[in-house]
Amino acid sequence: MAESLKPGTLYVVATPIGNMADLSARARLCLASADVVACEDTRKTGALLARAGIKRQGRLLSYRDENEARQAPGLVAKLGQGQSVVLVSDAGTPAISDPGFRLVRLAAQSGIEVVAVPGPSALTALLSVCGLATDRFSFEGFLAPSGSKRHRAIEDMKGAGRTFILYESPRRIVRLLGELCELLDDPEVAVGRELTKMYEQVLRGRASEVAARLNNPRGEFAVAVYCEGREQTLGGQALEAEVKTLLGQGLSVRDVAVRLKPSGAPRREVYAAARTLGRR
Repeated sequence: MAESLKPGTLYVVATPIGNMADLSARARLCLASADVVACEDTRKTGALLARAGIKRQGRLLSYRDENEARQAPGLVAKLGQGQSVVLVSDAGTPAISDPGFRLVRLAAQSGIEVVAVPGPSALTALLSVCGLATDRFSFEGFLAPSGSKRHRAIEDMKGAGRTFILYESPRRIVRLLGELCELLDDPEVAVGRELTKMYEQVLRGRASEVAARLNNPRGEFAVAVYCEGREQTLGGQALEAEVKTLLGQGLSVRDVAVRLKPSGAPRREVYAAARTLGRR
């Protein structure tokens, strides 16, 4: 990489999720050289820079969920003036379940070059060590903390034929495993705790088995869930025709999805067919 950053360029920089040795030389150069470092928590990023031996020099700018929409235009203006901007999150890769996509999108729409400086991510870290099939996977991030929306999201994983990655808090991790056991027939899981940190741990097995091994859980958790595929007996034009028939009988889209669930029709495809037919 060149000795200095390109003027007017946005760098999306991954930072360690626990182990400082994971801070790449390229990430270090970006953090040391940028005109502006946009970060979730200026205190946490300031501490990261201090541990890396990088001077702050007043370059840190708060950029978090609460002010993202307000800060993004100002950062794009700075980029337009030729300043280099580095975007980081508290840990891991920005815009992956962290703030960032609004700034990236606005910068790209404004003709500004956006450069990825890849590195640590709990998502890819767990995928690499989970021991489950990862040729197909979906990242779900944090589910709704409770209620029917949370349960529907879990139910929609059933029969998908791929691995799902979830993030969860220590307060709800045991409950999540119980819900997976109940709603997904006790699937195979891998639970990563404190990945890359001193007390890193990966627990593998059925959801019920792993839940039984978690006593007084602490730290940050990522969960891989493998959902076996099922043969779909209803799809394509046949599914659309069946949805049309049931809607014509006065059923709601939700009721249609419930009615067709035993036939192997995924909820999302039922809703997609209903949208095609002008129903939501």
